[in-house]
Amino acid sequence: MTELFVRTLREDPADAEVPSHRWLVRAGYIRRTAPGVYSWLPLGYKVLRNVERIVREEMDPISQEISLPALLPREPYDATGRWEEYGPNIFRLKDRRGNDYLLGPTHEEIFTLLVKEMCSSYKDLPLALYQIQTKYRDEARPRAGLLRGREFIMKDSYTFDIDDEGLEKQYQAHRDAYIRIFNRLGFEYAIVHAMSGAMGGSASEEFLAIGENGEDTFVRSPGGYAANVEAVTTPVPPAIPFADAPAAHVEDTPDTPTIETLVALANARVPRADRAWQAGDTLKNVMLTVRHPDGSKEPLAIGVPGDREVDMKRLGAQLEPAEAEPFTDEDFRQHPGLVKGYIGPQALGLDSSTRIKYLVDPRVVAGTRWVTGANEPGRHVFDLVAGRDFTPDGTIEAAEVREGDPAPDGSGPLTLAKGMEMGHIFQLGRKYAEALGLKVLDQNGRLVTVTMGSYGIGVSRAVAAVAENTSDDKGLCWPRELAPFDLQLVIAGKGDDAVTAANDLAARLDDLGVSVLLDDRKASPGVKFADAELIGMPTIVVIGRGLADGVVEVRDRKTGERENVPVDDAVDRILAVVRG
Repeated sequence: MTELFVRTLREDPADAEVPSHRWLVRAGYIRRTAPGVYSWLPLGYKVLRNVERIVREEMDPISQEISLPALLPREPYDATGRWEEYGPNIFRLKDRRGNDYLLGPTHEEIFTLLVKEMCSSYKDLPLALYQIQTKYRDEARPRAGLLRGREFIMKDSYTFDIDDEGLEKQYQAHRDAYIRIFNRLGFEYAIVHAMSGAMGGSASEEFLAIGENGEDTFVRSPGGYAANVEAVTTPVPPAIPFADAPAAHVEDTPDTPTIETLVALANARVPRADRAWQAGDTLKNVMLTVRHPDGSKEPLAIGVPGDREVDMKRLGAQLEPAEAEPFTDEDFRQHPGLVKGYIGPQALGLDSSTRIKYLVDPRVVAGTRWVTGANEPGRHVFDLVAGRDFTPDGTIEAAEVREGDPAPDGSGPLTLAKGMEMGHIFQLGRKYAEALGLKVLDQNGRLVTVTMGSYGIGVSRAVAAVAENTSDDKGLCWPRELAPFDLQLVIAGKGDDAVTAANDLAARLDDLGVSVLLDDRKASPGVKFADAELIGMPTIVVIGRGLADGVVEVRDRKTGERENVPVDDAVDRILAVVRG
């Protein structure tokens, strides 16, 4: 410890929002260099390399490792449209000649072009390549330490096949390898259906580290359904006959600033004959501005049942690569025909050339009766029937998913959980191969487009995910396969005997291949114990007062269990603990 480049902290860093960020900084594993950019110190770098080792051990049997540059030319990204699609989320720069470059956020285009140069025949396939490399994304709000940074380390791999059958085989091989990797990393995770988004492709799954501080919400059902909340689809109810439905009518609804007050007034003044009005019978219409990657923008109205909010993350996944933001006061001034707070479908000009695009929740089926804005202050329309009084332009999955909602596959009610995205696998298909002209000759001598898969793991993020899953109120608590050292040896006794015994034990263990972090500092036992628990080696060995009685103490960092072991038996006992 007197030689190790480390400094532990007694106070949390001011910007720490989650346990992994707090403990990794306090224990001397990482240091902040800039917002979303961190330096790896010796302890942290050892953990990072252990994660990489595990990834390589599982990837090498199914893929070949290469290394591509991080500084990438613009042209391939123009060909696929992603130079514009990424918007402000990538770092762009020019060289001294004025040529455009970017710092690679991902490498589909470069892998595709490399294979195009190297492969020309079906005999060159199937092929799988991977790399572990630093990526760059200009996060608008980097936060949570390693969990959301502007610079991060990622394992990305790609498969190339002559047909979809080959892609499915390689996809399954990668999925199996990911299961082995995440099992070895030692945190609880879930595999969920996910949106392919701007990546494209026919299928994708995410591997989420389960944790209350995760940025992703996912759902599970008793029958085994699991999906990222963005990928959840709403079971569509059957259409309802509306021949006998009452005609739409406008009513005064003063003093109804909320859905709850509107429902209360409706039941008091305009009751339904069949049952009471409920919040889910109101149609909330939310105005948004959609910004496209080319800079153009257009208004969009989203209609959802009034008992639900628009989930901007779900909406964003549907609109990607475009982005949406709520109407501002200036937007309303530019559309004077819209009365804020009282917008209904009839105000959107659905039958006019100046209409605003209107998408609704899948529950808004033909025959459903709604209470919605009359586009007049203090007034609402009652018994507005979908399919009779208005016809939307389509449906969109934008409403929030709630606990207890039915699973799309009928496997029971959904429960919500939080997770951190650790891996994402895609069946890309031919999107990038077509854009960049990746073709090979098949068995019949015909040129065919190669089909691709893409598979990513957040390597640096995995360090944080393990810390999130295994830390406690005292500090880090590493699984043995990831720990920087096998054990921390603490000299807690006074006098030369303790120092001699500790050095002798450390040397004997080192000769046997056990890595030891020896706390030889001139500090109090209390400080050393606190640091040992903070730094988080799986085993802590204490040479203290017990040495006079011929024993050393072996502690399990995770369980807190302590065992006094005779000095003569210490090496054998520690070997048994370390090697399981």
